[in-house]
Amino acid sequence: MSADRTQARDAFLAQAGWADASATPVAGDASTRLYERLAKGGKSAILMDAPPGPDGPPVKDGKSYSAIVHLAEDMRPFAAIARHLTQHGFSAPEIFAQDLTQGFLLLEDLGDGVFAARIDAGDSEEELYGGAVDVLAALHAVPAPTLLGCGDDGPHHIVPPFDDNALMTEAELLPSWYARLAFGDDLDATAQAAFHVAWTQVLPKARTAADVLLLRDYHSPNLLVLDDRSGLQRIGIIDFQDAVIGPAAYDVASLLQDARRTVPADIETRLLARYEAARAAQNAGFDADAFRAAYAIMGAQRNTKIIGIFARLLLRDGKPGYLQHIPRLADYLARDLAHPALAPVAAWFEAHVPLEKIRVPIDPDTVTK
Repeated sequence: MSADRTQARDAFLAQAGWADASATPVAGDASTRLYERLAKGGKSAILMDAPPGPDGPPVKDGKSYSAIVHLAEDMRPFAAIARHLTQHGFSAPEIFAQDLTQGFLLLEDLGDGVFAARIDAGDSEEELYGGAVDVLAALHAVPAPTLLGCGDDGPHHIVPPFDDNALMTEAELLPSWYARLAFGDDLDATAQAAFHVAWTQVLPKARTAADVLLLRDYHSPNLLVLDDRSGLQRIGIIDFQDAVIGPAAYDVASLLQDARRTVPADIETRLLARYEAARAAQNAGFDADAFRAAYAIMGAQRNTKIIGIFARLLLRDGKPGYLQHIPRLADYLARDLAHPALAPVAAWFEAHVPLEKIRVPIDPDTVTK
């Protein structure tokens, strides 16, 4: 952290009344955001440090990747979505203080009870994931917001649509970055054009009902068990600054095809039915067959994207640790591609990037960057 950033941090904490708090770094993830756990007088809080970043280089139609796929470039979306969630009774962190211009948020500390740690400690995997499914079903019954306040005098946050251009741009990470990792170069123009055609045929089938608020990274690293709460509030939710409006199936697939830990197929099947039953109880017009198709399409799109992202994290950012997850993603992708709605995409993979290839673990030491 630069001296100027440290000075800004200290000034923010002083204004918030936490100047003399002790601070311990909290492990982050693939993002550039920094987190600290603060302790003072028997109380704790989380400091999120995320200065607004410059836009990246143009990748398509003169726009950056983050602009096309609607990634947050400052903390206004986080502040807006956090308030929306808590106002509707969900357990997102309360915001104690904020400086959205500089990128500081002082947040309620929801603890360390991440799903993976709790399951390793003996909690029921199906019970925890089931609770998270119930949260999604309840959230998806709330009308999708389009304009949200950020809690300051600045502009409101417009929740962007997760349009097919964004979904396609994300999926295209595989024929570029993963192909470079696996084959040493991009796929040829014919294969890339065929990839685009296949997904163009498939993506519209995912929009089977009214779009909802998607938290977008709704999976085990971002879900916490809150033992002092019950019902829907027992599940703590973090990391939702990239939220968009899109097909409900996306977050369900994000959860039940967890990129960081293997969800057994039988648990996935039961909890998918649990979500469908909850949605059908809310809405007599809920079409389970159409939702299953949307679930397979969104699962395939997300897994395709993440395979590309994990390859990019090695090749561009020098982070090899994510390669271990790619075989799991290939297994999920196989489940998705078995659905008839994905026949064009399944045929593309078979012809150009067979799943058997993706399933083979890659030794990062053998990769030429």
